[in-house]
Amino acid sequence: MEPTKETTISFSVEQHRRLSELAKRQGVSLGEWVRHACEVQYGLTEAADKVSAVEVLARLDLPVDTPEVMKRESQPIAGGGIPG
Repeated sequence: MEPTKETTISFSVEQHRRLSELAKRQGVSLGEWVRHACEVQYGLTEAADKVSAVEVLARLDLPVDTPEVMKRESQPIAGGGIPG
């Protein structure tokens, strides 16, 4: 098990209630939920986790065109409507 350090964070009663509710919906403790939120917000993930995520994305079979075509298709055309 990785060594840990303990930190005390004070929340208002309402913040604590709302955060606890969010954690409960995720099926985790408030502490685990806050740790995960910090990892996501501040990029505190291991390099191996990032590589794994890229590998998962690379295996997806998505309809992707060239960058030029995607840029053209994502820009609105004059008079409204969607480029075709």
